[in-house]
Amino acid sequence: MFKSIIKLLLILILTLVTFSCSQPAINEAPNIILIMSDDMGYSDLACYGGEINTPNLDRLANNGLRFTQFYNTARCCPTRASLMTGLYPHQAGIGHMTNYPPDSLSNNYGVPEYQGYLNRSSVTIAEVLREAGYHTIMAGKWHLGYFGKEKWPLQRGFDRFYGILSGATNYFNPQPPKGLTLGYEHIDPEGDDYYTTDAFTDYAIRFMEESRKQDERPFFLYLAFNAPHWPLHAPAELINKYRGKYLGGWSRLREERYQRMIEMGLIDKNWKLTTQDSRPWDSLNDEKKQELDFRMAIYAAMIDRMDQNIGRLVEYLENRGILDNTVIIFLDDNGACAESDELGSGPREQLGTKDGYLLSYGRAWANVSNTPFREYKHWVHEGGISSPFIIHWPSGIESKYYGQIVDQYGYLPDIMATCLDLADAEYPEVFNGINITPLEGKSLLPVLKGSREQVHAEPIFWEHEGNKAVRMGRYKLVSMWKPGSEYSWELYDMEADRTETNDLSDVLPEIKEELINTYMEWAERNNILDWNEVNELRNKKR
Repeated sequence: MFKSIIKLLLILILTLVTFSCSQPAINEAPNIILIMSDDMGYSDLACYGGEINTPNLDRLANNGLRFTQFYNTARCCPTRASLMTGLYPHQAGIGHMTNYPPDSLSNNYGVPEYQGYLNRSSVTIAEVLREAGYHTIMAGKWHLGYFGKEKWPLQRGFDRFYGILSGATNYFNPQPPKGLTLGYEHIDPEGDDYYTTDAFTDYAIRFMEESRKQDERPFFLYLAFNAPHWPLHAPAELINKYRGKYLGGWSRLREERYQRMIEMGLIDKNWKLTTQDSRPWDSLNDEKKQELDFRMAIYAAMIDRMDQNIGRLVEYLENRGILDNTVIIFLDDNGACAESDELGSGPREQLGTKDGYLLSYGRAWANVSNTPFREYKHWVHEGGISSPFIIHWPSGIESKYYGQIVDQYGYLPDIMATCLDLADAEYPEVFNGINITPLEGKSLLPVLKGSREQVHAEPIFWEHEGNKAVRMGRYKLVSMWKPGSEYSWELYDMEADRTETNDLSDVLPEIKEELINTYMEWAERNNILDWNEVNELRNKKR
């Protein structure tokens, strides 16, 4: 009898051990996937009020959290610097932009804050997580240093890299100096049906699978799509899916998105829709309307294709049984792009082909993408810095919170802090013998666990090309740089008027003055140069 009891106990213990080994522990370090789109507007995704088909991102939002107030830096390179380091971009060495081919000093202005590549007094998420035992892999757009392999991803904490080191490229046929790199080697695109969005996902999945075969350590994946940044390039069958859907014009489309966003609870019905920033649609002839419908259809197809690839990524995680304990974070690098002409750039004849480098959809459609906000990429009004932000983590977010809309505001440095919290990793004071600038961000993990307390009691700041802002609680102070004119500060109440249509400068002069002083102290502390000074340094280089 005693032997039988002992035997049963041993069987029970073995069963429990076997079961526990086959199940992810609640406190097991999660995999972390950071996905970023490029030049996409706040309202383009369906789950943020858009009409573009994005079922996979919608699914992540509906089974995770969707933030209404998450901020980027208004431009690609500074955003990537801040995202990767948990610092303001100036602290990381990219106060303006990175150095472009073929000029290694193109955006190096001779001061550490404006050197044009990541400095060594910052650490990347990949460097810290690798020290914490993670596999670290990247696919997509780097844009944080081009000249010198010591500035490339593999020298900044990543084990594997496939993608483009510089900025924009041809989606179908990336070629040097804006071509493809695998590890340290420049390579050619593979196959006649090559498309960067597909290839970046292919390599992301390949790297994840290889890391899993190597050992069971968690992985950190940074998947940085170049879509939907210009040039307008997309597969023909997807473009045809959207042709004709935009012939109603931009005014109607902005109003439709605005109403959906109110119904979805993304914006307050009392916030006014900003004024349409383009000529009337009906002032155009039919031929021009057809062309502009074509441009917007390609842009929509690029986002659709990105969403399809995110679906492939999620399917891989599901098939491997690791979706539940994988944190997926999605965001965009800046507001929609109004660069070049109001009605788009590049010859109409190149639309729908694999040619053209400067093909864009123009400011009028970018105004739609940023519904309901003011301004665009480059500027630090809400249209330039507001990002869709989705977090999905079945093992870490309770199901009762699924689909919730989070109104607390956060910004890029919070992602480093959150990754450290998730991985139970320490942010270093010294790394490779170099003193590291203290982390600026705060972890969003309490928000994922249900806290609805404001993340930031302290002010957060922006500066890009002389455009400046500070957010402190409900108030935001913002200024737009204009050549040859004095800075003019505007003050807005983000709770009552996030679309920035009612300047409170004359109503609340004390708050305005306090925030101006707060901004100036931050700028002096971080050696933020006046944009006129930067322009003088740029002119000396020419």
